[in-house]
Amino acid sequence: MDTVKIEILGTGCKKCQQLEENAKQAVANLNLTAEVAHITDPVEIAMRGVMSTPAMTINGKVVSKGQVISTEQIQPLLQR
Repeated sequence: MDTVKIEILGTGCKKCQQLEENAKQAVANLNLTAEVAHITDPVEIAMRGVMSTPAMTINGKVVSKGQVISTEQIQPLLQR
C-alpha cells in the first residue's frame, strides 16, 4: 500500500497539536504507513482554500477544517 500523506494546517496552537496527535494515533491504529506534516504558514494554508483552522488534508484533499476531529473520526477517512 502507498504511503498516506497527512497534513495538519494551523498555527501550532493546542487544537492543531491535538489534531496532529489524533491523526498519528489513527494511523497507528490502522497500521498504515503515513507521512504527517504540519503546515503553519498562513499563506500556504490559504492557498489550500482553508480559512478556518485547525484543518487536515489526506493525500491533498481537505477532509476537516475548523475543528479537532477524533481518532475515531479520522480512521474511516484514512481507509478510503
